[in-house]
Amino acid sequence: MPDNPENENKTKPVSLPVIVTRGLLIFPNGSETISVGREFGKAAVDDSRRSCNSLVYIAAQKDPAIENPSEKDVYPYGTLCRITNLVEEEDGYRIRVVGSKRASLHNYRMVGKAYYVDGVVIDDVHGDPAEEKELVDRIVKGLEESPAVGREIPRVALNQVTQGAQPEQVVDHLIAYLPIASLSDKANLLGEPSVVKRLQYFLAILGREKQSADIEKTLNDKMRSQAEKNQRDYILREKMKAIQDELGEGKDKEDSPDAIKEELEKNPYPENVKARVRKELKRYAMMPETSVEASLIMDYIHTLMNVPWYQKTEDNEDLDNVKKVLDEDHYGLEPVKKRIIEYLAVKKMTGTLKAPILCFYGPPGCGKTSLGRSIARALGRKFYKASLGGIYDEAEIRGHRRTYVGAMPGRIIQGMTKAGVTNPVFMLDEIDKLGSNELHGDPASALLEVLDPEQNFAFADTYLEEPYDLSNVLFIATANYLENVPAPLRDRLELIEVPSYTELEKVKISAGFLVKKETAANGLKPEDIEFTEDGIKEIIEHYTLEAGVRWLERNIATCCRKAVVQILQDKSVKRPIVVDAAKVREYLGKEILLGTQKEKENQVGVVTGLAYTEAGGDILPIEVTYFPGKGGLVLTGSLGDVMKESCSIAIDYVRANAQKYGIDPTLFEKNDFHIHVPEGATPKDGPSAGVAITTAIVSACTHTPVDANVAMTGEVTLRGKALAIGGLREKSLAALRSGIKQIIVPKENERDVAELPEEVKNNLKISYMTCVDDALAIALVHPKA
Repeated sequence: MPDNPENENKTKPVSLPVIVTRGLLIFPNGSETISVGREFGKAAVDDSRRSCNSLVYIAAQKDPAIENPSEKDVYPYGTLCRITNLVEEEDGYRIRVVGSKRASLHNYRMVGKAYYVDGVVIDDVHGDPAEEKELVDRIVKGLEESPAVGREIPRVALNQVTQGAQPEQVVDHLIAYLPIASLSDKANLLGEPSVVKRLQYFLAILGREKQSADIEKTLNDKMRSQAEKNQRDYILREKMKAIQDELGEGKDKEDSPDAIKEELEKNPYPENVKARVRKELKRYAMMPETSVEASLIMDYIHTLMNVPWYQKTEDNEDLDNVKKVLDEDHYGLEPVKKRIIEYLAVKKMTGTLKAPILCFYGPPGCGKTSLGRSIARALGRKFYKASLGGIYDEAEIRGHRRTYVGAMPGRIIQGMTKAGVTNPVFMLDEIDKLGSNELHGDPASALLEVLDPEQNFAFADTYLEEPYDLSNVLFIATANYLENVPAPLRDRLELIEVPSYTELEKVKISAGFLVKKETAANGLKPEDIEFTEDGIKEIIEHYTLEAGVRWLERNIATCCRKAVVQILQDKSVKRPIVVDAAKVREYLGKEILLGTQKEKENQVGVVTGLAYTEAGGDILPIEVTYFPGKGGLVLTGSLGDVMKESCSIAIDYVRANAQKYGIDPTLFEKNDFHIHVPEGATPKDGPSAGVAITTAIVSACTHTPVDANVAMTGEVTLRGKALAIGGLREKSLAALRSGIKQIIVPKENERDVAELPEEVKNNLKISYMTCVDDALAIALVHPKA
């Protein structure tokens, strides 16, 4: 190590320990006190004093948060410094260093516990003396013309510049005092050898500083002007109020503080609400009436007072009346009605609603929402429906914080405000369609507090900021698919299935409800139009495909409108207009649906499965074929992952049991199998087609036809077992509608058969299976000996 590296050859690298600071750079002839606490820094100080004549490089890391910086994390320029003073502290050293030379630093390495670096001294490169002097004069002038910038720089530093400091020293004296100069700016100045470029760079930084100061001054002037205007407006407004009062023209506003206080005192609001309103009124009184904050406070006060805190309706607890109303509004649904009666009977007996929340689930259009309306009408309660489909923001349930612009309460408090009472029937519609994302939380989780009887007596809405009692609310939820309802939320619900309607039920609903409703809605009288049973069946079978009755109602309304036009245009038309099957085709046009029909003849490799869809049930033809190949499996028909797995399980089972079914084992090695489920544009998924797929594969491999009058449903295992399925009601109705004579279902589903409609049990043969062999024995049609 040289005795005095400051006097060494400038192009020869000098290796010295380096202290890396968190955001501090020292310029030549400058001095600073530095606290050194990191281990490599303390080791660098020790090595510098012991063997380097107290010389050390000072460099700055780019990101102060990095604890152990590498060479890429440190600016490539630093300063050769000498340690002039050292004080030991509890957690390190406090040193005083004096800058000597600029240096370009590279080759960082660890020697012992300290970082060492090779440094090359950067000499000043002078340009035209006149240009350097001109730049120095412009810097001095800029400091004089901008007091806001000039007062940041100590008088001593200014005197050194104005009293003949060398051009190369000007930047080194002043740069540390410009707060707008970033660490990157300082590093660039430190590594710039050209004095002219250094002065130009500093002058640009000075211009930015002056521009920032000018902007701040402009803003301060605007704020002062606005404050004076607000004060003037306030004084004029108060004078105007006084003049109006003298003339007797003052207006009593409902939202005036006095009116709010009067309403607060004469009504039985909870004490915590009264205290909060009084507190907000005090804040309101201290603000200009036209300020944004005053408007937000008044909106909050109105929201708080408009929420029902004490208003309630008396329940009609006559269970016979409840049953009567439910029967008037809904045909069938006897299990659902009985469960509702039981629920309300327990409420009447206990006087509390601390029970699981009712949740009606089933296909769309089956009357879930209207059941809620009927319950409200039967009890004499107000009804409110909150549609939750597509909500992705937790604040939609809990409300927004008042600090946000446009903040408002959540859907729950908004619904209570619109209902106007503390005990409405509150329907949470389509909770299975709630969404969630990482940015806005999980709305379904926010509902847990709402629907938990142990917590909802003190529901916390973020906007309201006061606990709200929801324990008197009769919550009813609806869903189409329980699988989409999170398990913790589903655990709080009393699940009541609202099944799809049979054709007979749809006919009865049409005759008893829909025809009367749409006749009146379109201005017709009962003597103007008459729907026959054949006409209703024509609409059901050929113009609707649904589990409920929404499309049926729309088509009946269309027929009514057509009849209205006919009556108005043809005065001689015979009344009543009889809407039979032929009239339906005239009014509604060509048949939209021909209905999913079974195969007309027995087919090899084609099996009729049963599916549960959004529209209820449907039959599902499954086709299997094979052709020369290398043992591949082709799956088509827009199949989901679960159904693809069922295909793999089915073919692996048949392959493993090939000899049992008289199939040549080499068939699977020399051929590719193709499994297709028609209507490829319609997505299909679920495990319940497993037995049907297996049967189709066995049929194709053995060239044995499958009975076209037989349909089946059931999940298959690798051992050929048939597992239970869901949606048996919908699937059996679809089989009956499609002309199927016999269905095969898992033995475990035998308990569900008792709940099937009578028309299904009377017209459809139901067979049971425990394994695939049971289905094969029934479905495969073997040639007669």
